[in-house]
Amino acid sequence: MQSLKPYVADKYIHKIFEEVANSSPNSIAAIVKDQCLSYGELNARANQLAHRLRALGVGPEALVAICVERSLEMVVGILGILKAGGAYVPLDPTYPEERLVFMLRDAKPSVMLTQPHLMANLPEHDGATVVLDADRRSPGLEPNEQNPVIQVTSEQLAYVIYTSGSTGRPKGVM
Repeated sequence: MQSLKPYVADKYIHKIFEEVANSSPNSIAAIVKDQCLSYGELNARANQLAHRLRALGVGPEALVAICVERSLEMVVGILGILKAGGAYVPLDPTYPEERLVFMLRDAKPSVMLTQPHLMANLPEHDGATVVLDADRRSPGLEPNEQNPVIQVTSEQLAYVIYTSGSTGRPKGVM
């Protein structure tokens, strides 16, 4: 039986996650197919990514594209972006190339996160690319697994999602 708790408006999702990771680090946080991550593991990997993103200049409201399949990397990526203070822009790797090109040109993300097997099919973009890897720590990521200290407010952008738009052309919604 679950107990209900009041929602605290000034707590952000990544901070709530950090509290759970601190109190229950060995509990399962995410399962995708036959893989799982505990809260402690997921928090450490997201922190590692957040520090790397900060080193690449990601901060409050900086847009970070994430083009990955449904996976643990998706969870790590979104949480890492939020912990860095950035806003994520989800890109479906199954979209036609022209749609991905339009979304990247329109959003102008400073960084794109992806998976190794998707690299060859991604359109070029002006920002940096960070490749996430499910089997080990992602190469080039900072070894720092501590929770990043960054000020965020409830007014800051968390994500931009593209809809098909009334014209059939993708439209970014914040």
